[in-house]
Amino acid sequence: MLDLTPPNTQSRTMSTAPTHQPTPNPAAQRVADAPSNNWVYRVLPVGLWPYAQLARWDRPIGWWLLLWPCWWSLAMAAIHGEQPLNLWLLALFFLGAITMRGAGCTYNDLVDHKIDMAVERTRSRPLPSGRVTRKQTVAFIALQLVVGAAILFSFNGFAIVTGLVSIVVILAYPFAKRVTDWPQFVLGLAFSWGALLGWAAVFGSLSAAPVILYLGSILWVIGYDTIYAHQDREDDALVGVRSTARLFGEKTRLALSLLYGAAMLLFAIGFFLAGAGWIAFAGLALGAAQMIWQIRTIDIDDGDQCLRLFKSNSHFGWILFLGLVVDGLV
Repeated sequence: MLDLTPPNTQSRTMSTAPTHQPTPNPAAQRVADAPSNNWVYRVLPVGLWPYAQLARWDRPIGWWLLLWPCWWSLAMAAIHGEQPLNLWLLALFFLGAITMRGAGCTYNDLVDHKIDMAVERTRSRPLPSGRVTRKQTVAFIALQLVVGAAILFSFNGFAIVTGLVSIVVILAYPFAKRVTDWPQFVLGLAFSWGALLGWAAVFGSLSAAPVILYLGSILWVIGYDTIYAHQDREDDALVGVRSTARLFGEKTRLALSLLYGAAMLLFAIGFFLAGAGWIAFAGLALGAAQMIWQIRTIDIDDGDQCLRLFKSNSHFGWILFLGLVVDGLV
């Protein structure tokens, strides 16, 4: 069995090591780009911190953003089928989003090991800082994939196949930043997959409504990840990493207007095809206001503000989801 103990906590040989296990320095186990007061540091043993950091358990915004297309799709399916929202599927997708986002981030860190060493914001992460080895990282990916597979294989056959197809996109994403200015598009393909999978889990098939939702979600992801990428714009230029943040530059506000505007149009079409009523569209209008606020507020040279705006997209997710849920209840 592969050893999942971080390297700096492993026992030394009897001839050179003290008889007791060295205690990791908690301050040295933290990462620069995560909140210092998150639950990981309060609840988990220090020896597990590097794995929680690899899976980004200390930054829940990622799995919320992965989850929203899944939950939107489930809520749309409930409206379309004139049936109650499936709480069991909501719970499975919640656990699946946490698990697969963790596996994807761990895999991304494995692929980007050398790049992360050259970027100020990421060099304190477990792999570039040497707190875990590549072998331990691979073992942790495998463990998360086992959990993810158990969740996926509880769905119907069509949904299982739909979920498995997404693996191709997930594997490709970390390499996209090396070959295209549009890695955010590839991320959008991966992070929006739940728009297809949620509907497939309910009906065992797909129709125009979830496909349109998927397309709109891709544009939404490109928008919010462009905002996120502005934090690393200068470091990315130095190490040769490409992004829509570098591509759009000073035209980011215009690009966001086009991306978010088209996303809202596609969401509206998807809602209409699913049979949503006025409450869902009222939620969509409120979501549009939140997007407009992002566009008007953004300062691409303020990294802290870009991070806050990026995280605010979870509020957008809640707005659309609650609108759909209430619409399905009345």
